[in-house]
Amino acid sequence: MNLPNSLTVARIFLVPLLVSVLLTKFEGRLVVGLPVEVVAAAIFGLASLTDWLDGYLARRRQQVTWVGQILDPLADKLLISATLISLVQLGLTPAWMVTVIIGREFAITGLRSIAYARGLSMPASNLGKLKMASQVVAILLLILGWERMPVLLLLGQAAMWVVLVTALWSAMDYYRRFSHALARSPKVTPIAEARARRQDYPVRDERRA
Repeated sequence: MNLPNSLTVARIFLVPLLVSVLLTKFEGRLVVGLPVEVVAAAIFGLASLTDWLDGYLARRRQQVTWVGQILDPLADKLLISATLISLVQLGLTPAWMVTVIIGREFAITGLRSIAYARGLSMPASNLGKLKMASQVVAILLLILGWERMPVLLLLGQAAMWVVLVTALWSAMDYYRRFSHALARSPKVTPIAEARARRQDYPVRDERRA
């Protein structure tokens, strides 16, 4: 396993650690002598950093693999979804808003699966990157503003509206690009596609037909 994929896997393993820190009631709200908000924000920030770093290293080292293309968006969705659900449990953000955001992620994952099965390339758009950046900022503000800094909490709750708008906007843009790509792709029946993928499929002798 190369370094970019290792960073992706590390991000997945950071998710249960982050959830445990957020939802465990520590005595004095301290973890290893530090406020629980600081520790949780540090873990989430580190996990978010690996999201940028693994993509950068994969492109820089030319180590883009199909495993990484599958694991990277999965790790992102796992990190964001688990953190947002934890924040709902803590009463820091409304459940309906998180439901819409996570529902959007599942819908886009379904479209990605269809596109991948048809051999279509659907790279992340600038809107998708903006959505991810707004999620990171909003979550960090909510965590840091948890009980100790109400101003940051209010900013985080306002930022969640930005997340909601960019999530829905990017979803519509992704669906538009997916529809256009699907319309331009050649129509191949499942049987013909399965035959084309079999290397041992015998070549038909047209002289005997």
